Amino acid sequence: MTKTIKIVFNTLKSLSFPKLVKLLKLAAPHPLFAVMGFYATVKSFALAQKNFPKTSAASGIGNAFRHALWTALISMYCSKISSPEKALDFCEKMTDLHEELFPNEPLEKKMDLHNNQVGMNLYREMLPGIHRQFFETAFFVDKLFEKTKTAKILTNLDEDFGNELVYLEE
Repeated sequence: MTKTIKIVFNTLKSLSFPKLVKLLKLAAPHPLFAVMGFYATVKSFALAQKNFPKTSAASGIGNAFRHALWTALISMYCSKISSPEKALDFCEKMTDLHEELFPNEPLEKKMDLHNNQVGMNLYREMLPGIHRQFFETAFFVDKLFEKTKTAKILTNLDEDFGNELVYLEE
């Protein structure tokens, strides 16, 4: 976990001043959401690294798992202190900002945004059956492990795989 936190802080240190201002504009109005989002970032990175050590930081299946878990956890943690709608709104803003602050090639960006949506969709699907105060990380991990078994390889920008995880061929 300490290694993960170091990676996150080193990443933040690498941001230019204008990018730090954009991040502060997201975090300042919602400091508790920002803390929850940071915790979700660390937690999802650590779990992906543990379960997919070779592909969690690349564009493989571990990265797909990490992005979907990340958005599900942000939504879950933030909804424990606010409404699910506000949590999902913040989650989308935070994860979209991530793609802006750390730009990728178009296919990688499509993959990340798609998998972010899969995680938010999973949270929405599970919400009616579980009171938001009783959500646990393991609920999402188990469901996303199942989704890794049917994940699809994304090869071009025009493909649409619905609610399936997608990754790039290694």
